[in-house]
Amino acid sequence: MASRRAVVVGGGIGGLAAAIGLRRVGWEVTVLERAPELTAIGAGISLWPNAQRALAELGVEPRISAQRGGGLVDWRGRRLAKWDADLFVRSHGLPLGAIHRANLIETLRSALPDSCLKTGVEVTSVEQNGVVHHGSGSTEADLVVAADGINSPIRQALFPAARVEYSGGAAFRGIAKLPLRPTLSTTWAAGIEIGVLPLLDDEVYWWVSEARPAGIRHDDVRAYLSEKYARWHEPIPQLIDATPEILLHDTHHLATPLPSYVRGRIALLGDAAHAMPPFLGQGGCQALEDAVVLASHAKESTVDEALRRYDAERRPRTQKVAKASIQAGASGPLLRNPAAVALRATFTQLLPASVTTRIGASISRWQPPRLTPAPPRKP
Repeated sequence: MASRRAVVVGGGIGGLAAAIGLRRVGWEVTVLERAPELTAIGAGISLWPNAQRALAELGVEPRISAQRGGGLVDWRGRRLAKWDADLFVRSHGLPLGAIHRANLIETLRSALPDSCLKTGVEVTSVEQNGVVHHGSGSTEADLVVAADGINSPIRQALFPAARVEYSGGAAFRGIAKLPLRPTLSTTWAAGIEIGVLPLLDDEVYWWVSEARPAGIRHDDVRAYLSEKYARWHEPIPQLIDATPEILLHDTHHLATPLPSYVRGRIALLGDAAHAMPPFLGQGGCQALEDAVVLASHAKESTVDEALRRYDAERRPRTQKVAKASIQAGASGPLLRNPAAVALRATFTQLLPASVTTRIGASISRWQPPRLTPAPPRKP
């Protein structure tokens, strides 16, 4: 049987993972990325157990930092809830992992031959019959995977009513090196969440989420953060001071749940299909799930049947996770009412670790379908 050909539009986490999965089950794959090279912003990403299982099924083994302890605290550092690593593993099946985004991108890229990666290629349009138009001409494919991000032009062409909205918070992010390795922590205050996530090699990923109007910028981001959080508990001020580059982005999500993730021979994947706010740390994790599920159905089915099954399996789950992410933001970093914040702290302190550690387990216990590698092609 002649091999089938896929074109993946977008060389981010979801696009590269989809290319790996499809190649693993015997497809020929070309990845088209408009940037001149595959890079990642200077930030980290949490890899929940569901994402780790997806990577394992893809045959990809990045070096991750397994989180071993920590907790939820207030701005002074007073504990609100303990985070128990052993209980987490019993509830979720694996430790919570973390990795530098650049390292994850490089690990995924290394799993693909250079010949299937085409950078500096701008896709101008995609036809539902699988024809991809780009700056170098046109390419015909049996399957097109649209992994072109939250502002996906392909999604916009297929679903013009789909709307991207501000999620209500801005995110400051950075990676620093500290002499003393901190533990995992999340700090809550009114309209603020600060996360500390240890990586490998003495690096620490941190973020600050602030509830505020969109579009606010600062002449000196470091000076703004240093002044605002100077009296907060360690290591927050130290992390801000030790970070070479601090990123600032308004956070957005896809506010219109799509009626389908497929059209013709096109499959939407990752943020193009279900961009969610970052409040559960599941955006990239769900893209990795998408990639495995798409490849599993593309293994044996016709393209039409594979896409039907992919949509039926992934759309309900990812839209549920996206909704939960919005709800987590409303009760977490976006909560600004002082009385409600005080009530949240009191309630959290009363919860046993066995309860708080299970939060998110219904999502993270997901098990991937098996991807049986296709036999090598005969010369």
